[in-house]
Amino acid sequence: MALVHLADRAVILAQGPEAETLLQNTLTPDLAQLKEGEARPGALLTPQGKILFDFLISRAGADAFRLDCRKDVAEDFIKRLTFLRVRAKVNFSLQEQELVSASWDNDSSLSQNDSTSLADRRFPLSLSVFRHYGRAAGDASLLNEWHRLRIEHGVPESGMDYELSDAFPHDILFDQNGGTGLRKGCYVGQEVVSRMHHRGTARRRLVIAEGNADFAAADKDVTAGGKAIGHLGTIVGNKALAILRIDRAGEAQATSTPIMAGDVELTLRVPAYANFSIAAADGEAGQS
Repeated sequence: MALVHLADRAVILAQGPEAETLLQNTLTPDLAQLKEGEARPGALLTPQGKILFDFLISRAGADAFRLDCRKDVAEDFIKRLTFLRVRAKVNFSLQEQELVSASWDNDSSLSQNDSTSLADRRFPLSLSVFRHYGRAAGDASLLNEWHRLRIEHGVPESGMDYELSDAFPHDILFDQNGGTGLRKGCYVGQEVVSRMHHRGTARRRLVIAEGNADFAAADKDVTAGGKAIGHLGTIVGNKALAILRIDRAGEAQATSTPIMAGDVELTLRVPAYANFSIAAADGEAGQS
């Protein structure tokens, strides 16, 4: 069992008799699918469909939800949610004493305390990856192992893998991992996301990259034939997450053109949970 404290995360509590209705009509995930004991990814979008804030959401008791987000944007997130609340009976508060940890290959001993342990549904169930709230625990030296786990399973996070206000949900595979409820009703930015999905126009996608040598932190631009096709995000050794144009990557693969990050040549693969392929745009390639 590995346990790491995620010091860059914070918890916002949304509580009130209209909390679920407001969040369902505002945020991307379908809360009708959110079960007790699990945390699922989600986002608040701009009206233009780009990700303004990303988070993990979970149930926190009757009429209450926990939003696990980046600590550095938590106050701004609360302000935006409060603005969108209008007259809905919901209160938002930053839980400053509720610390965030993650574990994997979990054993039952962690549930024998007063923290909350929730299955992180961004990962395969077989891995037993859990989110823990309310306890300061974990080995800081395991942070790289946590990022390695995210890379291996195609789990992106803003700040490290993409910038807020610069990515659509399809870019980071929220259409693939449940981060966006594609069959639910309206939410902020829904029209743009729905149009992109049904027209199959998503070309910029998150993939897993492996280099023939360790990546250099300064060389994050991904190129093919000297032309930019994307960028690397989280890096651990010669493994990384990358967001790139999969049609251009497919064209490079079809012509045996090396895909590079600095002097390192990349091989690419699609996360196991995703249903698209890296292929040239000559038909249905890249469509979800």
